[in-house]
Amino acid sequence: MTKKKSSCVSYTRWGYVFILPFFLIYTIFSLVPLFSTFYNSFFENYMSQLTHIGPKFVGFANFAKLISGGDMFTYSWNTLVVWILGFLPQVIVSMILAAWFTDLRLKLKGQTFFKTVIYMPNLIMASAFSMLFFTVFSDGGPVNIILKESGLTHEPIRFLATVWGTRGLIALMNFLMWFGNTTIILMAGMMGIDVSLFEAAEVDGAKSLQIFRYITMPLLKPILVYVVITSLIGGVQMFDVPQILTNGSGNPNATSKTLIMFLNSHLANKNFGMAGALSVMLFIFTAILSFVVYRTLTKTEE
Repeated sequence: MTKKKSSCVSYTRWGYVFILPFFLIYTIFSLVPLFSTFYNSFFENYMSQLTHIGPKFVGFANFAKLISGGDMFTYSWNTLVVWILGFLPQVIVSMILAAWFTDLRLKLKGQTFFKTVIYMPNLIMASAFSMLFFTVFSDGGPVNIILKESGLTHEPIRFLATVWGTRGLIALMNFLMWFGNTTIILMAGMMGIDVSLFEAAEVDGAKSLQIFRYITMPLLKPILVYVVITSLIGGVQMFDVPQILTNGSGNPNATSKTLIMFLNSHLANKNFGMAGALSVMLFIFTAILSFVVYRTLTKTEE
């Protein structure tokens, strides 16, 4: 007897075919550069004027040079300060707006319009945003003109010539670009909370702040963990805004120079060994910080 061929389609095989392009692209543009970075970090590989030195295996010498140099810790501090200055008002303002927009008792009008407006800065390119701030807050810019015409100042304020003025502008730009996105995420988290919990709390006589503290915040913790970790990763990778605003110098006195700007300077000088070592250290640094934040925010309260 001859066996009949099965007419059923193997959907599993076609599933692998459809996801194959993703894995190919991910391997070529992510995994290969990642392993290449780890590989270069153990080699002396740089340009000395027109002469190419290396690649020569030096082990952990590049890492030791970065740690002993001290610049990495200085730029790490700059990055952390600017990130905190931008993130704290971002999460506070986003939390307040999300609570307002999701509170049905307030019956706010024009919510769709305001949601669109606060999200729009997130769609603007960081380069355009930086050039706008550079023009607005320059010595002869609109801000100084308004301050002088109103009699508040007699001489123009040099925002970009002071340490905290430059850091403040970078933090302000990061706040304006990302608080709308954070608001939308927090709103999604708040809208996922069962409304009956709020109603039961109101019946028991709980006030708005008590409801927010004892119901909204604990149930919103997973979303907050996501917001903090993604913002932290973005803060460590901060580059475009300070790079354009300070013309790549990180002035004044490199106090606004971030870790990625430091990495970019090695790449510009064709020092691939040091750039690779710094990239690996950034990867480890980001992973450790993310783990600490995750463990801190998800720690069970006794």
